[in-house]
Amino acid sequence: MNAAAKHQPDLLERPASLLVPTWTKTGLALLYDEHTSNTYDVRLKLMKELLIIQKQDVVCVSGADSHLNHRTVVLRRQLTGGLGLSIKGGAEHKVPVVISKIFKDQVADQTGMLFIGDAVLQVNGINVEKCTHEEVVHLLRTAGDEVTITVRYLREAPAFLKLPLGSPGPSSDQSSRASSPLFDSGLHLNGNSSNTAPSSPSSPSANEPKYEKRWLDAVSLPLFMARISRRKAGTDKLRSNSFEVIALDGVCTHVLQFCTAAESTDWLQAISTNINDLTQESIKTANKYCSPDDQVVHMGWVCEHLQGGDVELLHSCRFLALRGSSLLVFRSPPILASDWAQAEASFHLCEVLFKVHKLWIAEDCWIQSRLYLGLQQDGELRDSEPFCFSVLVGHGQSFCYSVELGSELVLWEKAFQRAVFMEVQRVRSKSYMCSSQGKILCFTLDFESGFSCSESISKSFDLKLL
Repeated sequence: MNAAAKHQPDLLERPASLLVPTWTKTGLALLYDEHTSNTYDVRLKLMKELLIIQKQDVVCVSGADSHLNHRTVVLRRQLTGGLGLSIKGGAEHKVPVVISKIFKDQVADQTGMLFIGDAVLQVNGINVEKCTHEEVVHLLRTAGDEVTITVRYLREAPAFLKLPLGSPGPSSDQSSRASSPLFDSGLHLNGNSSNTAPSSPSSPSANEPKYEKRWLDAVSLPLFMARISRRKAGTDKLRSNSFEVIALDGVCTHVLQFCTAAESTDWLQAISTNINDLTQESIKTANKYCSPDDQVVHMGWVCEHLQGGDVELLHSCRFLALRGSSLLVFRSPPILASDWAQAEASFHLCEVLFKVHKLWIAEDCWIQSRLYLGLQQDGELRDSEPFCFSVLVGHGQSFCYSVELGSELVLWEKAFQRAVFMEVQRVRSKSYMCSSQGKILCFTLDFESGFSCSESISKSFDLKLL
């Protein structure tokens, strides 16, 4: 018999965590500001300890930089192609007039000084910041053969004023469309030009400053003890394809929106993994200074589901820690040694029952699988909470918590099993007073011999008590 045939394949062990290894990630997203109800284009850079949010800006890369935040550009209208740009916005809608398209190889593009997202401040010296869309369109169309415009790039221009990042501008004639502040007004035609022949295209001279659009860091959010929330503020509903990241000091990213559920889940998993890795490093550091009976097994953020009629009080963020003999509940993570004494609640692990609410597959992975297979059309996350667990403590009191990912639920389930087993193994025996048929009894749970019930009260004093 072939010796190779006798070789048995190695057994694959279940991983301790379904979270992917620490990694870095870069990608585009939309940033929704709930205060202004505007959405902005941003780029995300995930690092081991930071989530960096970048916003686009126009920077001077060569030549004399005036250090002003605006640029003045001269456009010479062409017979074919006109100014080569389109605009959106207007004062009547309380948004600036913004360049929304620049047509390739036409006048605006050839200057190298105009960019999608530039707000138009002046046209031939006339301030247009408070002008309506129609007024700005009229000025640009009737400004003559040479048009001088002053612009400033808006780092937080609402996304609807611009094409999606990387989208090409259409080449069709849009002059027949009625002007609207929410639609592009094409200015690539002649307007009222008196030219009878094409003028030479505008191009930057060698000594003129040159500009580029670049991604610049706007927010650097530390991931140490940060938390993620998909829940809409003040409601019981989950956001679709979006979430927010809240740092330890309360600084928030605002709501990060993604095009698909798969993309949102990818980012959610990546950020959660890095947060968890930092937490595990913190646990290892803390355990170096703790006795063997006081080790931290696991800790992290959860969402507590509260009972009550007030919608705003239905959910509350809590930080749970499994340490030594106790389940500790905090309002904020314990950073200093003295913080561990500030828990708002503490429960003995020997008297805690952990229960996952439903049988589940790692749902965060399952969502992606359904999307890739085309089984889930809308990619919507369910409003029900799939990643819940309950903690039943003494006297029948129960607490319900939820986490954002199925992989997090796996970690909590394994951590509770380990922490409770370690504590039961350490205590070995526990006795309780009880009554039956009018008699006072001693009920004893023993790690080795199981449980017993005795009428002799004195026996309880011979057993190990915590």
